[in-house]
Amino acid sequence: MSRDIMNLNIERILANIEKVMTGKRKVAELSLVALLAEGHVLLEDVPGVGKTMMVRALAKSVGATFRRIQFTPDLLPSDVTGVSIYNPKEMEFQFRPGPIMGNIILADEINRTSPKTQSALLEGMEESSVTIDGVTHRLEKPFFVMATQNPIEYEGTYPLPEAQLDRFLLKMKMGYPEVHEEMEVLNRAQKTPPIEELEPVVSLEELRALQYEIKNVFVEDTIKRYIVDISNRTRIHENVYLGASPRGSIGLMKAAQAYAFICGRDFVLPDDIQYLAPYVLSHRIILKSEAKFEGITAEEIISRIVARVPVPVQRLVK
Repeated sequence: MSRDIMNLNIERILANIEKVMTGKRKVAELSLVALLAEGHVLLEDVPGVGKTMMVRALAKSVGATFRRIQFTPDLLPSDVTGVSIYNPKEMEFQFRPGPIMGNIILADEINRTSPKTQSALLEGMEESSVTIDGVTHRLEKPFFVMATQNPIEYEGTYPLPEAQLDRFLLKMKMGYPEVHEEMEVLNRAQKTPPIEELEPVVSLEELRALQYEIKNVFVEDTIKRYIVDISNRTRIHENVYLGASPRGSIGLMKAAQAYAFICGRDFVLPDDIQYLAPYVLSHRIILKSEAKFEGITAEEIISRIVARVPVPVQRLVK
């Protein structure tokens, strides 16, 4: 597949999502970054801003199998992964797959279920497989999870531990639409919902080809050092109790490769790192209690660190 065709496919996906999601180009791009980098997204925002619609639009655009899991306190791990049921006629156990056996998974309100059930999903995210009754089942690729959680209501929730938050490549928010964007939403709601008429614009095979090409995006050594310097600064910052892990550095590099590719480049720039760092690293650090009391956010700290770390100025030569 030529580069021109791949660039056209990326634009087709984003344009298709925009048929459903008004004014959410940035969120669509970041979601596609995570999908192409074979990562996952944690979407934290209030109800009703279009989180579910974003995932459905992305799944339909690439012709992927979409599964939605509504997490509740009584949800069991087997409700996510599947279960083996004894068939007396065949005199054997038969595996019935759960909703995790899909390409694009919406884990709705993931913080409302028990840690044991959360772990069942997170095993699939990390290992691309699930284990049921001692048997490992591989998940079909591409496998992409977008988990949501409500940042307002905490009663009856089970916050994700830091080690599990680290499994998400990006953490972001949808945000409320502008006035003219919300007017367009109302106009579309009068007719048939656009999501019902959305058709695939690329195939799963073409998506896998895009994921493969991401790995060939060039990352110069000075850029890698820039990433490491940013991560190291999070570990020694006066307001940070626990800094970003090496997994965060790897995630930032992979996300930058995907973002550069979406921008039509085959190499990563420092600008890519600066743009993506708050989305990749903010949920991977733990603030000291004093900083939380002062109202300092993790995103602010990452932005300050990025502003202070010297930017590589060496010309990139492949």
